[in-house]
Amino acid sequence: MKSFALLAVALAASSAAFADAHLLNVSYDPTRELYQQLNPLFAADWQKRTGSAVMIDVSNGGSGKQARAILDGLEADVATLGIASDIDALAEQGKLLPRDWQKRLPQDSAPYTSTIVFVVRKGNPKAIHDWPDLLQSGIQVVTPNPKTSAGGRWAFLAAYLQALHASGGDANKARDYVARLYRAVPVLDSGARGSTTTFARGIGDVLLAWENEAHLILKEFGAERFEIVVPKVSVLAQPPVAVVDKYAQKHGNEKLAEAYLRWLYSPEAQEVIAANFYRPTDPAVAARHASEFPPVERLNVSALGGIAKVQKDFFGDGGLFDQIYANK
Repeated sequence: MKSFALLAVALAASSAAFADAHLLNVSYDPTRELYQQLNPLFAADWQKRTGSAVMIDVSNGGSGKQARAILDGLEADVATLGIASDIDALAEQGKLLPRDWQKRLPQDSAPYTSTIVFVVRKGNPKAIHDWPDLLQSGIQVVTPNPKTSAGGRWAFLAAYLQALHASGGDANKARDYVARLYRAVPVLDSGARGSTTTFARGIGDVLLAWENEAHLILKEFGAERFEIVVPKVSVLAQPPVAVVDKYAQKHGNEKLAEAYLRWLYSPEAQEVIAANFYRPTDPAVAARHASEFPPVERLNVSALGGIAKVQKDFFGDGGLFDQIYANK
């Protein structure tokens, strides 16, 4: 076994040595499997078009923690994070890219969208079908920490927006709903993948998950153990991508980094995105995969003033999440 491990290390070192360029993609938790599939395809496309070989490394973690790592000196060429406010932080606090970064790529620099769904134990023993069911006595809800995880923030926003929608716009009722919901959360993991692991270990009755992560749970841990429940209403989640100009320029990777992110909008990449249960933005690809994505009304955070305002009012120090969780 030791000789095989040494051979694998040697092959990896050899591949890296022959690469003409190295690109670092700092991403959020649930994209590990996605970029494992996308990166070799892009590398082959890039070499075919330019004659140059590229080695792409990916760092995964909770989106907020990943943004903090870049601000602290992790030299990402591109950031493919879970929520726009994390890339805003790179622009505003670190001056690592322009403030108008979302204008540089289509669909506000989001090559795919997603939403929040429920994962329950097989047979749905607690009869959880929609958001009101999460407040039943004795129900334990598993969800990531919104202070460190984009999935956690989207889950919080999905819960708040659906309550606002159901109450006809009553902010007090929406606040009360999320306060009661988070009283039922036994543990807040730092990232979406950590919450998946917690739930798979047997903690909790329902997991609030990215749609793609929910499908991965069935694949990795067994459809005989879990099932997916899609609520009638959820949130329009838009995980964005951006070139981190300061570091891409430092590494001489500006053109490569931009080409890498633009390629994510190509039909080839969009097919891989759809196959991994992220909702593609390419209309033709989306139409081909429409039957794989259950209909759900996805509410937009624009109703709350946009993602920058939401980040400050809901997740900033002393914001809504801090207020309700301090009283838990």
